[in-house]
Amino acid sequence: MVEEIKKTFERLTGVAIPKAGEIKLKHSAPLAISFEDDGRTPNNVFPLIVYRQVMEFDNRFDPAAQFEVIFSSNGWKQSWRNGMYSFIHFHTQAHEVLGVARGRLLVQFGGSRGDQFELTPGDVVIIPAGVGHKRLSASSDILIVGAYAHGGQYDERRPGEISNRKTRDRIARVPLPEYDPLFGKDGQLLELWRT
Repeated sequence: MVEEIKKTFERLTGVAIPKAGEIKLKHSAPLAISFEDDGRTPNNVFPLIVYRQVMEFDNRFDPAAQFEVIFSSNGWKQSWRNGMYSFIHFHTQAHEVLGVARGRLLVQFGGSRGDQFELTPGDVVIIPAGVGHKRLSASSDILIVGAYAHGGQYDERRPGEISNRKTRDRIARVPLPEYDPLFGKDGQLLELWRT
């Protein structure tokens, strides 16, 4: 609630919000991790993408606003500020990006048989539609910024809520993003997902 009020204030006043050209990113090779369908969590043929310490935060600006601006400038919209659910969930109609603005968390990606990752401020994860994710633990100050690729529609499913066949059909219809949420046309996302 506090973050949503802060976000609204920033948008109305322009305080603590950078222009896209003022945001500094570290160019580094992302991790690409693939997960198979486990019978309950469909996952995706596209790999999960993890950029470690990619955001170089500028103290003049709100860290969450820095993620919101860069994501939005690359076509990843419908941003939100919050934490992460403590149960496995996935999206069947949208690809999602998460940026850690504050705090630390331990996350499991890929469903019940997936992998665990510790995420810290500056990390960004691009989650293909269908890839399961849940918070295992988090610091009390955790703040994540999330957004969705253009052309997708937000939905939230848990394992076993709908048949895997129906889920896979929905996931297959999710359009590829036009741009990497951080680096736009110069990012590695499109190359990794097209191959």
